[in-house]
Amino acid sequence: MTPALNKPLPDFEALATGGVKFTPAAYAGKIVVLYFYPKDNTPGCTTEGQEFRDLHDEFTRRGCAVYGVSRDSIKSHEGFKSKMSFPFELLSDPDEKVCNLFGVMKMKNMYGKKVRGVERSTFVIDPEGVVRKEWRGLRVPGHAREVLEFVKSL
Repeated sequence: MTPALNKPLPDFEALATGGVKFTPAAYAGKIVVLYFYPKDNTPGCTTEGQEFRDLHDEFTRRGCAVYGVSRDSIKSHEGFKSKMSFPFELLSDPDEKVCNLFGVMKMKNMYGKKVRGVERSTFVIDPEGVVRKEWRGLRVPGHAREVLEFVKSL
């Protein structure tokens, strides 16, 4: 079941970098951005993370927490986060529970082969825990700025 727009986010928990355990309930009263990306240390995912990093202070000033989510391990995430100086945590979803909850697993074409992977997607959850906006199959350049502009409207 995919979270529906304008409906409360279902409860879940996921481990993140920095020893954090993410649950929607822990962020009640805050705006949360969850951005799903295919793989640590790949060009598009690095650029996307850097855009969120570079705008992080603006997100924070608006009471917004940003989290990246992929199927990579905590160890991989810790290295990626450190290398890129990300000021936000990365959720590890190796069993695809969170990815499936958000419906971001898709069949994709990689060099002519069909592979199952994460569709680059972003979700904004409002302070009441309601999913207010989603972007799916998005293009990276300028996306973090677009998300920030939406957050400003909440």
